[in-house]
Amino acid sequence: MNTAQLKKEYKERIAPALMKQFNYSSSMQTPVLKKIVINQGLGMATADKKIIDVAINELTAITGQKAVATVSKKDVSNFKLRKKMPIGVMVTLRRERMYEFLEKLVRVALPRIRDFKGIESKFDGRGNYTLGIQEQIIFPEINIDAIDRILGMNITFVTSAATDEEGYALLKEFGLPFKNAKNN
Repeated sequence: MNTAQLKKEYKERIAPALMKQFNYSSSMQTPVLKKIVINQGLGMATADKKIIDVAINELTAITGQKAVATVSKKDVSNFKLRKKMPIGVMVTLRRERMYEFLEKLVRVALPRIRDFKGIESKFDGRGNYTLGIQEQIIFPEINIDAIDRILGMNITFVTSAATDEEGYALLKEFGLPFKNAKNN
């Protein structure tokens, strides 16, 4: 199975390389990928409830794990929004499914983006990285003929890295195709 492959690669190649690069005294200091959170904000779902169901099914197919609807926290009259209305979908991947999704993203989905030149390398200051994707159709599980709306998503990689530099090194080793220049 592929998950064991990425996990094994982390233990055998990535972790020792990071230990050497940052001169860690203990292997416990080596940054690890804790979880991957995939989120879709669907503001237009206030008008059409079916959008949420379609998005949940698509995200579940992409990740292999049941997606859940996110709900609004308060009323906003300008957006015709009531408290506890579904306004998005999300899924949090950990362990095996996380590695499975990461491999699929790097090897299959990202290369399918038209005119792809790499992803930006802007981190949040704590070693975590969020990647924005404009179209869900880059994933092989999505049947292009069956979709009626192009939806984007945010994919957040949560690491245990203390700094952006360490997080960048970890994700680069996992194969995320960052653009050449690192400009934080």
